[in-house]
Amino acid sequence: MPELKQLDAGHAPAVLAFELENRAYFAASVSDRGDEFYNHFADRHRALLAEQEAGICAFYVLVAEDGSVLGRFNLYDIEDGTANLGYRVAQHVAGRGVATATVRELCRLAAARHGLHTLRAGTAVVNAASQKVLTKAGFVPVGPAAPADLGGKPGTWYQRDLALQP
Repeated sequence: MPELKQLDAGHAPAVLAFELENRAYFAASVSDRGDEFYNHFADRHRALLAEQEAGICAFYVLVAEDGSVLGRFNLYDIEDGTANLGYRVAQHVAGRGVATATVRELCRLAAARHGLHTLRAGTAVVNAASQKVLTKAGFVPVGPAAPADLGGKPGTWYQRDLALQP
């Protein structure tokens, strides 16, 4: 059974493999991270861990029994009880409820572990799958997201009050 774990230094090889294996799939709905991201992945991973240690972000990975990463689920810009949510799942598990179940679990962790009361998530208009995940996980649309917020693509901001259970 997959397990949601907070990101640590030991996850770096599996996270890089996940990102590389799913690069083309992700680029179909979100902006590509670019070669620089992959060429300097170790430095970026260390920087993420430093942000997590500082308490401004909380990064999670969904890890399969074999140690491979099935998804990344991130809380970023944590401030005053709110945070933004970002996530991506591997192509081979997409459409199976994995993202929805894990977003729901992260909502519970956001409240219980991180003391958050509100989460926001932006999704591109073309990303119907992400809109469906957010809606099923109790998020509601709250307004337009500027293309600058979503890697150049227009979209919608969704929000969830963590006191409300979906």
